[in-house]
Amino acid sequence: MGIVIAILLFSTIVIFHELGHFTLAKWNGIRVDEFSLGLGPTLFGKEIGGTKFSLKLLPFGGACMMGEDDVDNVGEGSFQSKSVWARISVIVAGPLFNLLLGWILCTIMVAWVGYHAPVIGAVDDGYSAMEQGIQEGDLITAIDGERVHLWNEISWKNMLNREGKEMEITYRREGEEKTVVLEPRALAGDTGKRLGIVSSGEMTRPGILGSMLYGAYTMKFWIADYTFTSLKMLVSGQVGIQDLSGPVGIVDAVDTTYQDSKSAGVRSVILSLMNFGILLTANLGIMNLLPIPALDGGRLVFLLLEAVRGKRISPEKEGMVHFAGFALLMVLMVVVMFNDIVKLL
Repeated sequence: MGIVIAILLFSTIVIFHELGHFTLAKWNGIRVDEFSLGLGPTLFGKEIGGTKFSLKLLPFGGACMMGEDDVDNVGEGSFQSKSVWARISVIVAGPLFNLLLGWILCTIMVAWVGYHAPVIGAVDDGYSAMEQGIQEGDLITAIDGERVHLWNEISWKNMLNREGKEMEITYRREGEEKTVVLEPRALAGDTGKRLGIVSSGEMTRPGILGSMLYGAYTMKFWIADYTFTSLKMLVSGQVGIQDLSGPVGIVDAVDTTYQDSKSAGVRSVILSLMNFGILLTANLGIMNLLPIPALDGGRLVFLLLEAVRGKRISPEKEGMVHFAGFALLMVLMVVVMFNDIVKLL
């Protein structure tokens, strides 16, 4: 069952990505030859409005075929016949639709169960927080000058502070904001350094407009605090290729999430899978915006250069760059898939 759910979840995220390309292509009068879910041979296809909608054999990936690689096709309705800004909007729409999907899921979750407010429920003895006068009921509003809106942001920033550096904490009490500097400490029994503050566990349900706002804050946490931090750790060498997961690893992770949460009931399963879906769609959106050849971000770089220069980059040169990028991505995918299989054995 977990494998089926993983395929459905991944397929939904891919469809939303390709729907972004499809929607902006149609909006700009670009002909879309095929909109497909999956890869490989076609299992089923039907033409509607000049576009063939297809279901492929392999349930991973998808495509919105609009002739963006056919540089010689400049006829009416072709991708190449449109202005550079129209083409940019089509390319960037896929990743942005992924981020939009993440925000929608976050908003639904906040409206359903609320958000974890950054309210202090207890202050432990022997830690810097008590020494600096922080009390139960204080609302943390910023860490090191950066605004926070969720308790998850506090936990994440403290977890990343492996060196135990001092942290500037701004909190609000009875309408007045105060700022103190806390020193993380590890006392007897601690597995890591702590600030000495405990969440109240308070979940706030803010209504429709508030859910949309805190859905955005939650999405910002996944992108800024999680996805970007993970990318930084990958680039800096703190994590390696062996830590990456491909389709096999994702399916296994979704299945594990399902198995771990099903004993708690349907509600727990849905919330757990929604959280996993937010992580996946946020990562897919951001990764596709990176300036890597063959990805949307790589195509975007050439289109932005065209906009600045006022003329196109040589199609042959662009094609070679994207081909090389695609080949490297395929090699990376094989390596990641091999690592996933080894982990499962």
